[in-house]
Amino acid sequence: MAVQYNKLFKMLIDMKMTNAELAEKAGISANIITRLKRDQYISLDSIEKICRTLHCGVDDILDFIDEE
Repeated sequence: MAVQYNKLFKMLIDMKMTNAELAEKAGISANIITRLKRDQYISLDSIEKICRTLHCGVDDILDFIDEE
């Protein structure tokens, strides 16, 4: 299974928050933002920081998709 972070980026647009603002507020690196954009693996710790910052659950920022 693969992970897709489209929900996260839609949420950021709706909140009028930039990627840089998210990185600063959540205490994550720009590298993590790049990995998110590429739908690559990030640690559960980073996901938790993002969710705490945005006051949301994991299912609000990512989707699991079947790899075909």
